[in-house]
Amino acid sequence: MKKHVVLSLFLFAMAITTQGQTNDYVEYINQYKDIAIEQMNKYHIPASITLAQGLLESGAGKSELAQKANNHFGIKCHSWDGKRIYHDDDKKGECFRVYKSVRDSYEDHSIFLSTGSRYAFLFKYAQTDYENWARGLKRAGYATSPTYANKLIEIIERYDLDRFDRAQSNKSKNLTPHTPYMANDIVYIIARQGDTMQSIAEEFGIPKRKLICYNDLYRKYVPVKGDIIYLHRKHRKAQKPHVQHTVRDGESMYMISQKYGIRLNRLYKMNKATYDTYSPMPGDVVRLR
Repeated sequence: MKKHVVLSLFLFAMAITTQGQTNDYVEYINQYKDIAIEQMNKYHIPASITLAQGLLESGAGKSELAQKANNHFGIKCHSWDGKRIYHDDDKKGECFRVYKSVRDSYEDHSIFLSTGSRYAFLFKYAQTDYENWARGLKRAGYATSPTYANKLIEIIERYDLDRFDRAQSNKSKNLTPHTPYMANDIVYIIARQGDTMQSIAEEFGIPKRKLICYNDLYRKYVPVKGDIIYLHRKHRKAQKPHVQHTVRDGESMYMISQKYGIRLNRLYKMNKATYDTYSPMPGDVVRLR
């Protein structure tokens, strides 16, 4: 019996590092800090908050959801068309999202916060203001625990996670962040005066050639103020209930494809048309799915 007690105490001591830090937490931070910083520079969510939420929600990557579904933030299935897993949480057998990779989980967490209307007020806080971000997440209803904000703040301060909030690239520091929006479950921004495809690509950490491809543009295209610029590849069809679109004066197939987040070649194909043979006229009905 005594041997077991001694062994347990030894294993517990081995799991603890300096200042009450645990090895599991330190390893998790070292493994995912770069992704958290990348997401911060792309979506303007403090890396400290992302890491603290990931640590807390996934049990430093050891939870069942993290292990079986790569879901590190406990995001449920609302408006989700991908794979699912069922897990007991606030209620029995709740539905959670399944991701192909941990990186996808981090990306979806960023999209979830940056496009959710109830979290919009958080982006008024500085990226270094982790305390207001933590309290704001609790106020917005991200978690039901009454101590959620305090737990996040405690993790951030114990592991000095706010040091990552100052780890922006010089390019990102000089940019005024664009506001992200959502169409067809894809994130986009609205181009401003003076934007270039290169500047947008640098702000969001996306290769310029991919950004051009995502938006069906040519290599030397210069964005016009008000352009919709998608940050991910568009889909093959529109989401329900968008089944068809009645063309308005001045609209082109490209404008319709951007409005609904549909790849331009797929939009033409759905309507049995080609770029060379069809230009929409006011009143025409264009299929979207």
